[in-house]
Amino acid sequence: MELVPNNSLICATPEEGRQLAVHLAMQTAFAIQPDGQVEHIIRDAYANNPDSIISASQVVATEFATVAAANNYWR
Repeated sequence: MELVPNNSLICATPEEGRQLAVHLAMQTAFAIQPDGQVEHIIRDAYANNPDSIISASQVVATEFATVAAANNYWR
């Protein structure tokens, strides 16, 4: 499993950076819980839980901050 595509956080635009952040967060979740059946059960449990959705958004925000810093905030 490739957790950082092409071993780089460099992106041309903030939009690409945001997409990468979502990808990184998803890959992290898959790395933590590789069993597809268990992941499906867990997804059903958190899909309708606002606290879980907020927590997932926080993970993406953290990943995006990391990507933005690696890209010198696209200056």
